[in-house]
Amino acid sequence: QVQLMESGGDSVQPGGSLTISCAVSGFAVRDRCMGWFRQAPGEGREAVAVLYPTYSGRQSRYYSSFAAGRFAISQDNDQNTLYLQLNNVRPDDAGVYYCAATHSRHCVGGYLPPASSIDSWGQGTQVTVSS
Repeated sequence: QVQLMESGGDSVQPGGSLTISCAVSGFAVRDRCMGWFRQAPGEGREAVAVLYPTYSGRQSRYYSSFAAGRFAISQDNDQNTLYLQLNNVRPDDAGVYYCAATHSRHCVGGYLPPASSIDSWGQGTQVTVSS
């Protein structure tokens, strides 16, 4: 049974840092394009970052424009867990962060997949930005 379970959401001050996690069962994270999406109140779900296997066997990362240089996506293949480190957090980073998985063809070449291409979602973890 496929299951994605996020954790680590919390309240963080502007300029602060936070790491959220996604424990995965039912498939190996190394075999899929894994990513993080977020959704602010009243807004649609937007891609934050993806991590995917390339044909050479290495992993590549791709970030949205708002995440590049501030956030870092990583995974632990032994623990089958995906992470997102949020640094220099801004008020507009607040929202529910979702772990997502899809076929790597949706990400190869450095693309952020649309939400419609995601085949597995976590339940989300809340990130609040408040001073």
